[in-house]
Amino acid sequence: MSDITPLPHFPTSDSDRRQFMKAAGAAALAASYAGSARGAGIDPAQKLKVGFIGTGGRGTGAAAQALSADDNVELWSVGDVFQDRIDTALKSLGADKKIASKVNVPAERQFVGLDAYKRVLDSGVDVVLLTTSPGFRPLHLRAALEAGKHVFAEKPMAVDAEGVRHVYETLKMFEGKPLAILAGFCWRYSPSRREAYKKVMEEGLIGDVTGVYATYYSNHSKPHLNPSERPAGMSDVEWQIRNWYNYTWLGGGGLVEQAVHSVDKIGWVMGDESPISCRATGGLAAPQLGGNIFDHYHVAYEYPNNVWCHLASRKAPGCFNENADYVRGTKGTLVIGRGTAPYIQDNDGKQIWTYRLPRGQSEPNMYQVEHDEFFASIRSGEHMNNGPRMIHSTMMAIMGRMSAQTGQEITWEQAMAAKEDLFPSEETIKWDQSFEPQPVAIPGVTTIPGIGKA
Repeated sequence: MSDITPLPHFPTSDSDRRQFMKAAGAAALAASYAGSARGAGIDPAQKLKVGFIGTGGRGTGAAAQALSADDNVELWSVGDVFQDRIDTALKSLGADKKIASKVNVPAERQFVGLDAYKRVLDSGVDVVLLTTSPGFRPLHLRAALEAGKHVFAEKPMAVDAEGVRHVYETLKMFEGKPLAILAGFCWRYSPSRREAYKKVMEEGLIGDVTGVYATYYSNHSKPHLNPSERPAGMSDVEWQIRNWYNYTWLGGGGLVEQAVHSVDKIGWVMGDESPISCRATGGLAAPQLGGNIFDHYHVAYEYPNNVWCHLASRKAPGCFNENADYVRGTKGTLVIGRGTAPYIQDNDGKQIWTYRLPRGQSEPNMYQVEHDEFFASIRSGEHMNNGPRMIHSTMMAIMGRMSAQTGQEITWEQAMAAKEDLFPSEETIKWDQSFEPQPVAIPGVTTIPGIGKA
């Protein structure tokens, strides 16, 4: 695997695509990927300045966790396309007595606009939190690493195949550099999940994995605003960014933006090896006021030896909700997320392991754990790097969406080579422009360049 070379931003030949596919599995990529280099570390007496780009609810949570992860850190600058969201985020952070003293963002370091990320990166920060809508993630990640910043990038890493290739190229450009890269796939930092997967993957408590059933059933996350609420003169771009979750070019859809957590856990238990193919269904079960995303999916990922990993996702009010994982093996089953601690039962239904903490202790918050480890790696110089698996899990989710939208079985190689590019270039996207997104996909009719239909 030593011959892996960076992928050009726009692949122009089959050989270019083959190089990417050879490194497409996270496990394979990790084997050839130097990741981040060890650095000198940063003295605890040196203050770390944090830049915060994208001030939504999850982003504000990430900022709070970053400020709680290190004793000598401060929030230095903030960027968003909306000033009111900056105001809301800073008010929330300032109201938290534990971190309020670490918020140091005067008006001159609050940046608004599509180029706000550049001004945050130029403001003197050491660490940057990338928590905008994910369509912007490839662009912002490249810029942050070019600026020499340590990066927390919320999941997913892209919304389409071209975006994944762009992120892959970025990672190859900066491998071996003393920069920490943390992805927002937070379940990999959950102490109970870590212990559960250790029992499966290292200790073999359920034997060989024969299948997975993961669920992500929940209410609507961000329903589209009624078009009647759109102010006169508001551009298409601004309106769509205000409703970003509902547009594939900005959010990727519910599978890629949210249920990607469950995809990541499937990848985790399967050793981050690439699936052979996937078959998926999906669509709209209820009318929506705008946007172009599906509200439900079922994806089946095929692995060698007839191992199938299923993910069921639905976003609808008034329905059964569950976020769980059932990992079946030749000796038993791991169950996570059924309202109890993770547990393993044998094939006779006898419980043989349960995650337990000492009496009086509660499980550490996984969001905080990931930031604690991130900042510790920056201080020590042992820079963590989630690079290989963060693009692998993202691509697995995109692959599932492709299959559902087209109604076709899609191989991993087809997904990796797909000429899917949903996001406008930085040069063409303007705040005041008209922009018509793709229509809602119709399985059996919709095609994706490079994949087509049966």
